[in-house]
Amino acid sequence: MGAVSIGEAWPTTGRPFLVADLDRMPDDGRRYELVDGVLVVSPRPGNPHQEVAAELLGLLRSQCPAELRALPEPAVRIAPSTEFHPDLAVIRRERVAEPKCTEPPLLVVEIRSPSTALIDLNLKKAAYERFGVGSYWVVVPEPAEPELIVFELSGGRYQEAAHVRGHEAFIASRPFPIRVVPSQLVAGLGPA
Repeated sequence: MGAVSIGEAWPTTGRPFLVADLDRMPDDGRRYELVDGVLVVSPRPGNPHQEVAAELLGLLRSQCPAELRALPEPAVRIAPSTEFHPDLAVIRRERVAEPKCTEPPLLVVEIRSPSTALIDLNLKKAAYERFGVGSYWVVVPEPAEPELIVFELSGGRYQEAAHVRGHEAFIASRPFPIRVVPSQLVAGLGPA
């Protein structure tokens, strides 16, 4: 079944949205995600957001072991009524050919924007925690004071493992060793 208008994809029976409904949404420049059957619509990320995501994707790919892959905006299906499209995720290489991530990624990264701040740190964080995503990073791409907030799963709950700003480095051990400096992620946003 192809993409349709939002009105045509909207469930008419009063039931919550399902991933099958989400798959029918139009490609209209918006990002459609589901949280427990509730449709969340946000604008597509702008150039500054994409610059930071690309910088971090390049860094992750340069350090990623052969058995893993870092991907931009994969579909992560958590349940029949919950699906997200995180900015970045690290998954097992054998899962790359699958149309959606149906097992927990090893790492999920969200680049925070004003319109998604509460969703990233509340709804998505809780859903990724329940799904068993081992590491969840939130990048705050403020050129003046960029931040990286790192949560790691321990005993089924996220614990804040790091919160670095500016030129401070975060040395990750999960899902693989890597050094991330927030100021380097936003360096492309300033004058050359």
